[in-house]
Amino acid sequence: MTTRDRLLGLTVVVLWGLNFIAIRVGLDHFPPFFFAALRFAVMAVPVVLFVKFPRVHRRWFLLYAVGFGFGQFAFLFLAMNHGMPTGLASLVLQTSAPFTVLLGVIFLRERLAPAQIFGITVAVAGIVVIGVDRAGHSSIGVGIVIPMVLTVLAGLSWAFGNIGSRLAQPDDAVRMTLWMSVVPPIPFLALSFATEGPRADLTSLTTLGSSSGLIALAGLAYVVLLGTIAGSGLWTMLMKRYEASRVAPLSLLVPVVGISASWVLLGEVPSGIEIAGAALVIAGCAAGVLAAPRSRMRVSTGESSVRAPHAPRRASPIPLVGQQD
Repeated sequence: MTTRDRLLGLTVVVLWGLNFIAIRVGLDHFPPFFFAALRFAVMAVPVVLFVKFPRVHRRWFLLYAVGFGFGQFAFLFLAMNHGMPTGLASLVLQTSAPFTVLLGVIFLRERLAPAQIFGITVAVAGIVVIGVDRAGHSSIGVGIVIPMVLTVLAGLSWAFGNIGSRLAQPDDAVRMTLWMSVVPPIPFLALSFATEGPRADLTSLTTLGSSSGLIALAGLAYVVLLGTIAGSGLWTMLMKRYEASRVAPLSLLVPVVGISASWVLLGEVPSGIEIAGAALVIAGCAAGVLAAPRSRMRVSTGESSVRAPHAPRRASPIPLVGQQD
């Protein structure tokens, strides 16, 4: 991974870490599924009208849209609405990184360098340290288990979305990210009407002039413009350019930003153990991303060739998953 692309990855880390603050203030006003529907609907309308659909393998585009757009945020918003602390949510969601690496090995036949395995293991250990400490000090105690499970499911959905974005091989990553927003609104609206009720949705809209409503609108604008368009667009570009196992560990840095922002803006003060765990995450992520890739040998008609793992994998030669005609 080039220095420029590492810096782009770190930019995504900052945008997504602060995104949890924006989500928190949005959920303080809107019902969770309705907030998710709004988040994508305000993007979907101009996208359908003005943005050309990219050249993309459509079945993998749908996997990306359902996993990254619908599943991730359905579970995450529900978890945060049911008491998941903001900083802890930013942490537990990063289970997407090891899930992505595992799915990349299973479905994309990617191989890991020993330093990558070590780095990811250290980073995951840091996440576990922070999670156990935060759960032990949480005011909701054992009741945090269900929100944590929901957040882990959000991480798994994100991982499937990562695999879908890699297999989709769009000609334009930003346009694919924009068109991803067209898929989730209707399922989210259906869930909202069924579980939250039209009255709750209408109340949240008619009270937008209140202080909480104006703050929620600012949160919605951040989530759409910076968290989704900028952050997800850059992330999709990196997932197209590099192996999933090299990009995914960057997301392990998101909770460092999320916990720090929650400390400064929401008063969620981290303990010394959490800070130590964050240091493990940073060290492990650095080892995983900066590790030299492991060369793979291919034998074809009696001769061998070396294929660099960081070179983009095109969808056409992947036999085990099929391809879009």
